[in-house]
Amino acid sequence: MTSNKDAPRLTRREDLLAALREERVWDLAIIGGGATGLGVALDAAMRGFSVVLVESRDFAAGTSSRATKLVHGGVRYLAQGNVPLVTEALHERTRLLHNAPHLAQPLAFVMPSYQWWEVPFYGIGLKIYDLLAGSHGLGRTEFLSRHQTLQCLPGVQPAGLVGGVKYWDGQFDDARVALALARTAAAQGALVINHCEVKGLIHEAGRVVGLTCEDTETREALNVRARCVINATGVWVDGLRQMDGDALGRPARPMVAPSQGVHLVVDREFLPGDHALLVPKTRDGRVLFAVPWLGKLILGTTDTPRHDLALEPEPFGHEVAFILNESARYLRRAPQRADVRSCWVGLRPLVKPAEASEGDTKALSREHTVLVSRSGLVTVTGGKWTTYRAMAEDVLSKCMADALLPHRPGGATLKQLLVGADAGASGRHPLSQASDLSVYGREAAFVEALPGSGRQLGGGLTEAMVRFAVRHEYARTVEDVLARRVRLLFLDARLACSLAPAVGAIVAEESGRDPEIAAFEALAAKYLHLPA
Repeated sequence: MTSNKDAPRLTRREDLLAALREERVWDLAIIGGGATGLGVALDAAMRGFSVVLVESRDFAAGTSSRATKLVHGGVRYLAQGNVPLVTEALHERTRLLHNAPHLAQPLAFVMPSYQWWEVPFYGIGLKIYDLLAGSHGLGRTEFLSRHQTLQCLPGVQPAGLVGGVKYWDGQFDDARVALALARTAAAQGALVINHCEVKGLIHEAGRVVGLTCEDTETREALNVRARCVINATGVWVDGLRQMDGDALGRPARPMVAPSQGVHLVVDREFLPGDHALLVPKTRDGRVLFAVPWLGKLILGTTDTPRHDLALEPEPFGHEVAFILNESARYLRRAPQRADVRSCWVGLRPLVKPAEASEGDTKALSREHTVLVSRSGLVTVTGGKWTTYRAMAEDVLSKCMADALLPHRPGGATLKQLLVGADAGASGRHPLSQASDLSVYGREAAFVEALPGSGRQLGGGLTEAMVRFAVRHEYARTVEDVLARRVRLLFLDARLACSLAPAVGAIVAEESGRDPEIAAFEALAAKYLHLPA
């Protein structure tokens, strides 16, 4: 049920830029429109601070749209003995599922066992996982027989199978949750703007007092002044830290060691059903997932050191081989290279302690870190999607402790529903199945009311969805629409490429700008390329 008060806000580019041009001093200027930066923007706005957030590309264009799509406590972190991290993540998992029920849901996982000892060994560990979750649990761990395992995982390799363990975590649409955070923050008074690149920091008397940025569409230069500047650029935080240090003659020591995660997407026929498969320890000790998501199956992921910071990182041949080879061991039908619909890569910002050995990402911290430089630049990096809300609270606590912001109580985001959420809705469309209008939640009726709601472009995308993306969801290019407003680039890159001209025509009509069709077609080709 919707009403006029539920009507989505317009995101006119000219209005956003006009607000950015205003001569004022903001309480917070946030650089980076991924999960962490957007989480800080929402929390700060809800505490009554004036907030501006700028993102050089699109919201969640980096790591935050390339997760394994899991909202989880971290089973492997439990194995490492990191109980506080797991406990926090389990609690935050429940909050995310509550605050964005149209975009995040419980998901059952099964660990198939091929050795007699695996069921009790992993089962006991997962029972502890249940205990740590307490009232935040999503379902109890179950020991499965061979027959029950085959029922849950119809595509699993039956040869040698002795049983399995079933447990619960969650899954989500990461890019759309990021977008919902941006739009919810805007509804709370924050100014959030994408495609606006930071070019430098403004220093006065040794303190950072703002930033210079550039509208990437018009190349207009803009100055933004703020009492507190937050560097939430994820794996790219060291670039801004170096910029800050250079201005004061104090070089910053790099704090991030990037780790690359590769995912391959294949059709659901390789693992029918709505259960995910988890192999906690492959032959070389890594973890393997097979996760049903939006009508496809995600296979991954890797954990490989990466020394460059490409905006569009590409997989290494040995990573592709690892995922396909290990999938062949656990699936009845082995996926081949020709079966891959899309291949995408994300860079994880792992925090590097001073004593970390070169290239050892498994020894690096999966927890987040908040630092304040001598100039007052606040940097946050590390962590994971599931704990974005807690990370935002930690950032603001640090800002207040260092007197960069006046103290204001937190906790406002604990139960804050994100745009589109309807906590009372029932019978939600499973995220494991192909997407439909349900991802818009309470706003679905507004999408259907737009011109072109009955015109299918392909892959479940309608003309109305593209119009909604431009009018209300900050979309400016074909990539914004096909990669993050709908997830077709991540699900089927060839199909996404074929839709680019039709989507581009609508984007151009709505925005009056070049929709960058050729750039998207080149990007889609990369998502189809598997190195040998």
